[in-house]
Amino acid sequence: MEKFTVLKGLVAPLDRANVDTDQIIAKQFLKSIKRTGYGPNLFDSWRFIDPASGPGAPAVKRVPNPDFVLNQPRYQGASILLARRNFGCGSSREHAPIALGAAGVEAVIAESFARIFFRNCVATGELYPYDAKERICDKIKTGDIGTLDFDADTLTVNGTTYSLKSLGEVRPVIDAGGLFNYARQSGMIAAQG
Repeated sequence: MEKFTVLKGLVAPLDRANVDTDQIIAKQFLKSIKRTGYGPNLFDSWRFIDPASGPGAPAVKRVPNPDFVLNQPRYQGASILLARRNFGCGSSREHAPIALGAAGVEAVIAESFARIFFRNCVATGELYPYDAKERICDKIKTGDIGTLDFDADTLTVNGTTYSLKSLGEVRPVIDAGGLFNYARQSGMIAAQG
């Protein structure tokens, strides 16, 4: 992962609370131990519509759900995702932050995170999980470019700056690309030979 001081990127509001890890990346897409291929299946049950579902329905190709935020053209390529409370709840699968990272998301700003999801973001080094000090998702709906300042712990969009809770001691771990990379870089464990 690239180490950031400032991240400029498209901001997408995911206006949902209690987003669980199965909604982020469903279990049927976890057939590999590789860290690739998860991005296209991110939020699968929300991103796609099966127009012919039900008993006896013919198998047809699913179509993108035009109402889902990440399918809308103005949010394509978003690197900063805004969410509501309890983001990443549910199971402990570390694939959830990996899937978000594979889809190009580099930071998630939420009212709160499930503890295990937050730890998995740190351990994998895939995402910067920022706690918002206010309900930013209510205020940003435009798909504009935002500036996330890691030193000041702020997000600025359209000239308005929002304060975020500091990442504190987990930031260097995420900057290093996860727990094992951090341990190697800091000499806690031997570097791979």
